[in-house]
Amino acid sequence: MKIFGLAGWSGSGKTTLMSKLLPELIKAGLRVSTIKHAHHAFDIDKPGKDSWQHRMAGATEVMVSSANRWALMHELRSSPEPGLDELIRQMTPVDLLLVEGFKRHAHDKLEVFRRANGKPLLHPDDPHIVAVASVDALPESKVPVLPLDDAAEIARFVRRHTGLG
Repeated sequence: MKIFGLAGWSGSGKTTLMSKLLPELIKAGLRVSTIKHAHHAFDIDKPGKDSWQHRMAGATEVMVSSANRWALMHELRSSPEPGLDELIRQMTPVDLLLVEGFKRHAHDKLEVFRRANGKPLLHPDDPHIVAVASVDALPESKVPVLPLDDAAEIARFVRRHTGLG
């Protein structure tokens, strides 16, 4: 399973790019899964639902299954947050695992950058950033710069870089 990431500051457009990149990669015949890092508490369950009641009662894991999908929720219960390597081991193998966030982890990634955010480029300090996607001209970039609004071109780059096309 190949792993490739999207990294960048909040508000740079990582999620928007991910939602445009996935169909391009799938159209190319790849099986793709994603992992997204959240920097805050989040919940995919709703108060009052049976699975929520199970978690609130103290279950470490709660699985919900139907004819269309299944989901597994794991409560850390004061345990440390797992690292990306541990989370990857939980994933079913596919052709390509796209990682959104985890910008400090040592996997190859594309930096999503917008000068309007007022934040510095990440790639000068991260040797695992292999390209930048931006709406801005970046003559100072030390890696290739791809047009942020061209998901097809970015998908081709990802496929070439990972050896998947």
